[in-house]
This record gives sequence, C-alpha cells and structure tokens, in this order.
Amino acid sequence: MRDFGKINSNQLYGLWKNLTVCLLAVISTLVFSKILPYYLSPVVALLVASGLYMYIYNEKFATSRSCILPPITILYCIVAYAFLTIILNLMHVWGLFEMPHEFIFFTDPFIPALILNPVSFIVLLVMYLQKRKLRPCIECRSNRSFGGHRGAAGLLKAEAHLQMKNFILLSGVLSLAVWLYYQFSYINVNINGRDDYIFTWLSVIGVFLDELYFSWRYYNLYLDLKESDELITPEELRDMTAKTYIRFYVVAGDKMYLTDHAVDSNGGKAEVWDTPFFTKQTMNGRLGDDVKSIIKRMTGVDDGELRFFYGRRSPDDNKHSLLRYFYFLDGDASDYPELDTPGEWVSFDKVKYIYSNQPNKMAEFAVYDITRLATIMLTEKIFDENGFRKSGIRSYMPTFNLLEVRKSKIDFQDDKWIEISLFNSDTPLYKLKKWWRSKNRKSRKKLG
Repeated sequence: MRDFGKINSNQLYGLWKNLTVCLLAVISTLVFSKILPYYLSPVVALLVASGLYMYIYNEKFATSRSCILPPITILYCIVAYAFLTIILNLMHVWGLFEMPHEFIFFTDPFIPALILNPVSFIVLLVMYLQKRKLRPCIECRSNRSFGGHRGAAGLLKAEAHLQMKNFILLSGVLSLAVWLYYQFSYINVNINGRDDYIFTWLSVIGVFLDELYFSWRYYNLYLDLKESDELITPEELRDMTAKTYIRFYVVAGDKMYLTDHAVDSNGGKAEVWDTPFFTKQTMNGRLGDDVKSIIKRMTGVDDGELRFFYGRRSPDDNKHSLLRYFYFLDGDASDYPELDTPGEWVSFDKVKYIYSNQPNKMAEFAVYDITRLATIMLTEKIFDENGFRKSGIRSYMPTFNLLEVRKSKIDFQDDKWIEISLFNSDTPLYKLKKWWRSKNRKSRKKLG
C-alpha cells in the first residue's frame, strides 16, 4: 500500500497551473480595466470570470486534477468585485448617495484596486474559514478516502491551503497599501506616475512576485519528491497493473482485532494501531467468493460472517481499488484467544478513545474508516432521510457499538447519510436552502 502515498507528477504540475491561472485572472482584471474605457471594467471582470469558470469546469473532470478550491475562490472574488462595482454605480446614478469619482466607472479616474483588493480579502477569508463545509471540499474528502492526507499524499491539500492563505495575505497587504495611500497621499486632481504605480502596478508586481515564488517552490518540491521516491509519473501509472487492495475489520462482540505494530502507509515510520488484515490482489473488478477465502486463511476462522463495508476506486488513475470488509465472528472475543495473524482484541471503547484523543497513533485508513462508520451510524440515529431530527432534543448525542453495527441494515457504501450529516435541519434556513438545491438540481438535469 506504499503507492497510496505517492503523488502523481501531473498533480504537482496542476498545483502550479491552478495558481498561475488564478494570478493571471487577477492581473487581467486590473490591466484590462486600465487599458480599456473605465465603463467596461465590470464587463472585463465578468469575461475573465467566465474564462476562469470554463477552466474550473474542465479541471473538475480531469483525471489527475489538483485541488480546485483556489481557482473557485478567485472566481468568486472577481464576480463579487464586478457586481459590487455595478451596485455602487447604480446607487450613485439613482442618487441614493454620493460616491467619490474613484469608485465610479463613468468618471475619470476610476481605480479598480480600491474595490478589488478589499473584496478579494473578505471573500478569500470567508472561503478559507468555511473550506470544510464547501461542496468541492466535501466531494474531495469523500473521493480521497482512497488515498489519505498524511505524508506525501497530504501535500496536495496542504499546498492548496497554503495558496489560499497566501492569497489572503497578498490581498490584505495590497488593500492596506492602496487604501493608506488613497487616504493620506493621494490628491484628487489627476493620476500622476506615483498614483499609477500604487493603484495599478503595485498589485501587478505583487502578483508577479508571488508567481515567481511559487514557481521556485514547486520546482524544488518536484526535486525533493523525486529524490525521496514519493513521485510517480504518468508513464508509470499507465504501465502499472490494476490492483485491488482489501482491508478487513475482524469483530467479535464489541471488540475489534487490531495490532499496534502497523506502519502507516501514508506517513512516517512510527508504529500505529491498524487492522492486521489487508491484502493486495493483482486484478480488477469484483473478487466474489475469493474475499471470504482470503479472510478465512488470514484468521483461521471459517464460520464468520463477511459483510462489505465500502470501497473506492483511485480518483487519480482509476486502476486501483480499495475495498473494506467486516468479518463478524459469533460469540465473544474470549472464544478466539488467538488468530492466525498476530494482533490483539481491543474494546471498541478503547478504539474510540484512541481515535478521538490520539488519532496520530492510528493508521490513517483506520481513521478514515472509523470516521465514516461513526458518521453514518450516528447521523442515522439523529436524523431521518429528509434531514430532520428524529428527536426534538437538540442536545441528544447518541452512541453506538460494534454489536449495533453487525445488526444494522445500513448501506455504508451509500453517501446519503454523509451528506445528511453535512446538511440537515440544524443548518440555518435549511428548508429554503434545500428547496434552492432541489431547483438547481432539476435545472442541471435539464441542461444535461
């Protein structure tokens, strides 16, 4: 399972490409707003946003795409700037209040940076703080349950978030510089060379230096990953044989069979808690009855109940599959003092304690799997299929054990309960938002 921690070189290139497209979008908005007549500034911004939207749409379906959150955020920044500019000008035209000439694109001079920089700072900050709740991030977490986020595989997520923080810092510094100059040094007569430099070219230079820094950064990352054998090329992916990885969770009563001497495939050499039952098959598709024969051989117990947990295909090459199964044994753990694979019976209460308080001592795949299991089990107890609470007591916090998991008829492969856990009646304006989502879903179906 060592291959899971490797990064596709195309994904590393995608990090740089996404950043470059974002910065080019910002530069284009500023420069073309200066070159063209001022009243075309909102049009320029919306055209740039349209191009960025098409780029994001194409990237969304790319085979080895990197995180698309930075381009989405910059898209929102540019759209917000365009509509805020239009709204401010309409309010001025309607006589609702007077605006300085620098904010009106019908007059000379109009200074886009006074609006674009602070709007970008606010949008970026909000998006960064809400990133775990955003739809692209939710979909990514669901798909990436194949590979993980520690070690090399976690670099993609970490770098995307670094880009976001960098955008926040850059827009914040430029906003401060532009507004301080506007308030204390700018003379409202005409735009001289210094004014032009501060209001336009300072932002362009800042963005350009940002591009140089990240180009240098990603080139060095590429060299480091290649040297440490944590990089996989598209050619290696094409030549790679399709494999199916299988993880088994052996359960007896309310105990799970684990080992604390496992090595996490996604990070470091420290020993961690994990199931000792995993295997690799050089094949693709369904394994059928072979799965039960594998776990029988690994445990030495023939009469257990095998149940499919959930599985995923690799989102990067679509060749590898990772399947999870439960193998429930009748009776208690004391009936099976030793299994053929080294390990020990651990109470589920202890598993939950390690998961909650010491997750770094647990293999990342185990953390992912327990997160999915707990989320689905608890959400099904709290909410109905429409997302409404079964109990009026909002403080109700249920628990569950492995005996309930065995009795449960829930389809753990289905993401329905995961989605309900993220969007339910506890969400402000839930009914209105649900209605809006259903309308959008119907519109997309008609377009499709």
